[in-house]
Amino acid sequence: MRKLTALAAALGLASSLNAHAQSSITLYGILDVAVGYIHNSGGQSSQWKMSTGNVSENEWGLRGTEDLGGGMSANFDIENGFDLASGKINEGGKLFGRQAWVGLSAPTWGAVTLGRQYDPTSDLVQPITGDFFSGIWATPGDVDNYDSSARFDNAVKWASPVWGGVTLEAMYSFGGVAGATGSGQVYSGAASYVRGPLSLAAGYLHINNGNPTLSTRGTSASDSLFNSAINSAYASANSVSIARVAAQYVIAPVTFGAAYSYSDYAPDGASAFTRSEKYQNGSIFASWQVTPDFQTIVGYNYTKSTGDSSAKYQQVNLGVDYLLSKRTDLFAIAAYQHASGQNGLGAAQAVIGSYDVNSGASYQVLTVAGIRHRF
Repeated sequence: MRKLTALAAALGLASSLNAHAQSSITLYGILDVAVGYIHNSGGQSSQWKMSTGNVSENEWGLRGTEDLGGGMSANFDIENGFDLASGKINEGGKLFGRQAWVGLSAPTWGAVTLGRQYDPTSDLVQPITGDFFSGIWATPGDVDNYDSSARFDNAVKWASPVWGGVTLEAMYSFGGVAGATGSGQVYSGAASYVRGPLSLAAGYLHINNGNPTLSTRGTSASDSLFNSAINSAYASANSVSIARVAAQYVIAPVTFGAAYSYSDYAPDGASAFTRSEKYQNGSIFASWQVTPDFQTIVGYNYTKSTGDSSAKYQQVNLGVDYLLSKRTDLFAIAAYQHASGQNGLGAAQAVIGSYDVNSGASYQVLTVAGIRHRF
């Protein structure tokens, strides 16, 4: 009852503030659900299931702004992620696990925000990759945070204005461990350039995985990236460093894109492995806006790991989307992936994108068809 009362109060506040020209609060959200089929799931040959968060994650949130005068504004965003099929909270049970931040902005110097946030590579690089359509396009197991499996607590982030098509971002997340400033810290920076039909972006992300002497390994301002058999053998890594670049070009109704990432899972004396595990991923896609209401996209994704173990993953993707209205659409996506080599635990398993379903086999097929509604 207290939660319902609090929500009602928040909505009432939103209504009252929207009546003032200088302040506003917006309630927004996305509902995404589908019926999915997976061939090779957990060692079983087939699985039918209800699948949620396919093209977009299920979410609801409140965002607001207040005009402080002189061009300066106060801004905030609190965003909850949830499983539409069961109603449970995602992101480890955090009420506002997707985003929770407040800050100041001005046209001259940009924006400074504090709280739980996406890193600059997610803000600037991710939107011009195939991930704009679905996490199915992500690197196997999302080992390079292609699909934002990790968000970051205790973060201070600066985002520049757009200067001649260039945007810059930088972020630092405090690890918060007494006596060990660097334990669990995260830092990241990215830049993008947009001019006409061309978009370019590059970024770097470094995650400290926790000091095992003064805390425990895995205690970090970052969410975990160790969510599948692709990289779970390296959960004891001292740090994860990720560099990403992407490019996109639009020719009338067709958009072409390519991306590359390099990820280094580095060990130390407390790690269960001794040689750095490195992942290189390359991906391409092409999307075609057939009509204003109908879009199709195809893509190819190649990942190679080297170091402590060596594996290769090849994946092809296909997606279609049809708008019933400006807020409601129907979609279908499909992917096939083949894996070979060793993943540090044994034979490499296919794991399509950021769905994080261990196949228990060298290949996996995933298809989903469903509906999405935005409000």
